[in-house]
Amino acid sequence: MNEFVSQFGLDWKLFLSQLVNFALILIVLKFFVYNPVIKILKEKNKKIKEGLDKAEEAGVRLKEIDVIGKTKIKEAETTSINMIRDTEHRAKVLEQELHKKIEENQKKLEKEIELNYKKQQEQANDLVLKNAVEPLS
Repeated sequence: MNEFVSQFGLDWKLFLSQLVNFALILIVLKFFVYNPVIKILKEKNKKIKEGLDKAEEAGVRLKEIDVIGKTKIKEAETTSINMIRDTEHRAKVLEQELHKKIEENQKKLEKEIELNYKKQQEQANDLVLKNAVEPLS
């Protein structure tokens, strides 16, 4: 067996020392490089997952806010339409009242003009009669 090993050029002492060196390097790298890198990667993954969760939650809230906003806009439109209708109705009522007042004022003015006209006619008739009676006297 020694011949077999020496044919391949294996030196057991050298092989064992290299195996021990490899094991030491592996242990050092595992504790000082691999574990910290894995820990950092896990933290990064956790932060990424939290960020994605928060983004999803923000998306849901944004949709809720959008629905609330649309509802408020519809309510505001309905309220404004009702206000416009009420205002139009009030305007029509006021217009009718104004027309009635204008008609009443016109009737009053017509009566006053008619009374003034009759007064002036009576005064003119009285004046004519007075003038006609005076020269005869």
